[in-house]
Amino acid sequence: MSTQTNSSGESHGSVSSYLIGFVLAVVLTVLSFLVVSTHSLSPMGTLAALSMLALVQVLVHLHYFLHMGGSSEQRWNNICFVFTVAFVTILIVGTVFIMTNTTMHMMSR
Repeated sequence: MSTQTNSSGESHGSVSSYLIGFVLAVVLTVLSFLVVSTHSLSPMGTLAALSMLALVQVLVHLHYFLHMGGSSEQRWNNICFVFTVAFVTILIVGTVFIMTNTTMHMMSR
C-alpha cells in the first residue's frame, strides 16, 4: 500500500507500516514482561535489559506511529521533539536537585 497524504500534504503511514509498528510494540512489551517475570537476570541486568527495550520501543513509536524520520520534511517536528525532551529533562533534573538540596538542608538541623 502506498503512503497516504492529507489536504496539507503531510504524509501518513500505510496500513502495513502501522501493523509492523504494532507487532514490534507488542513483541517488545512481551519481552519486557518475560525479562521481569522469569527472574533470569540479575537486578542490574534486568534494569539494563528493560532500559534497552524501553529505548527501542520509544524509537519504534516515534518512527511507525509519529512518523518522525530523518527526512528534511520532518526537520521542524524533530526540532520540536528534541526541545520538548530537553525541557522536560531540565524540569525533572531541576526538581530532583531542588528537592534533594532542600531535604539535605532541612535534615541537618
